[in-house]
Amino acid sequence: MRVGVVVFPGSNCDRDALHAARLAGAESELLWHETPDLRGADLVVLPGGFAYGDYLRAGVLARFSPIMGVVRDHAARGGLVLGICNGFQVLAEAGLVPGALLRNASLRFEHRWVRLSVERRDTPFTSAIPAGRELRLPVAHGEGNYFLPDHELDVLEASGRVLFRYAPPEGNPNGSARDIAGVLDAGGRVCGLMPHPERAAEAILGSDDGLLVLRSLVESAAAATPSRAAAVV
Repeated sequence: MRVGVVVFPGSNCDRDALHAARLAGAESELLWHETPDLRGADLVVLPGGFAYGDYLRAGVLARFSPIMGVVRDHAARGGLVLGICNGFQVLAEAGLVPGALLRNASLRFEHRWVRLSVERRDTPFTSAIPAGRELRLPVAHGEGNYFLPDHELDVLEASGRVLFRYAPPEGNPNGSARDIAGVLDAGGRVCGLMPHPERAAEAILGSDDGLLVLRSLVESAAAATPSRAAAVV
């Protein structure tokens, strides 16, 4: 499997995502935002950071980068896309996942460990997570407060598109509606996730729970491409 990690000006978790994808058993490479070419990537990661310095608001300028056109095409063909933190903000601004990410309720940058409940395990982003397992991942953001009007939240919940929620004892770090930490697009192939799985991909970092998310993606992509399945280790 090939993972393409998009680099925007201001990305700062791109190398972490590259390394985590390799730990999950995939080939991975960086994709510069000005070049509209995914270079054969089976799945795409939009990493954390501060794309374009978060000027105006987080993610709003990155949505116009040339590579986002081919990311949209990839998603439209059923390709897998994971947006992490700033990548989630970019996906939301681009309309590839529902909702908006507002300023944290504390009006401060929040950097801490959180615990996540996994709402579904029948998705490409969660299939390798054991039943009953919660994830311990870090957050690091100033605009992670997930918002949708209540009636749209009801629709999102009813359609099974809330994938992760903040859970006790750490709880909700940013004021997100209904403790939402990660959501899916309508097709279930694009995910926006606020906490950082790539920063928790090895036990030495304090948790390797994030590797379960990356491994889910790699194994799901391999299953959809049988001729490459043997490449997943």
